[in-house]
Amino acid sequence: MDGLNLKYILEGALFAAREPLNILKMKTLFGDQKSPTEGMLRDALKSLNEDYEGHAVRLVEVAGGFRFQVSDDLRPYLANSSHDSAGKYSRATLETLAMIAYRQPVTRGEIEAVRGVAVNTQIVRMLEEREWIRVVGRKEVPGRPALFATTTKFLDDFGMKTLDELPLIDSLIPVAVNKDLFNYETANHE
Repeated sequence: MDGLNLKYILEGALFAAREPLNILKMKTLFGDQKSPTEGMLRDALKSLNEDYEGHAVRLVEVAGGFRFQVSDDLRPYLANSSHDSAGKYSRATLETLAMIAYRQPVTRGEIEAVRGVAVNTQIVRMLEEREWIRVVGRKEVPGRPALFATTTKFLDDFGMKTLDELPLIDSLIPVAVNKDLFNYETANHE
């Protein structure tokens, strides 16, 4: 490490990274030098996390690894500062993404059956381009339709480690809607 502190190296790498860094990627930072063990890296990350306690940014672990992100309590103040146009999605897009997240793996036909309207090809393409969904196989029925599921990038972008962190359906959907249509646990055990 040429005299540099491991925590210092990780802090710089995490700030410079465009995507979360997992332990394997962190080990590659050291090239030909002896790389630290996973335990050493985790200890340095824990210490780094403690250093940022109470600051505007915090170190979080998501599905893809570790990253720095703005503290949740600052989001309302920063919501209008972004010039990124990626934040506006149609209701159809969000419904399609929710169906995939909660019912995965799911076919386009199953999404259409619940929504009552056809799924626009552009919506599926856009979700695939954002790398939030992908085809994970084919259903063993006539026509062998594609099965869609969410990706690690979906989890990373929405700040989750696992699908278990999805909000409970009861808190999102009015009482009149059949919540079992969205319940991924029910869907995966059928």
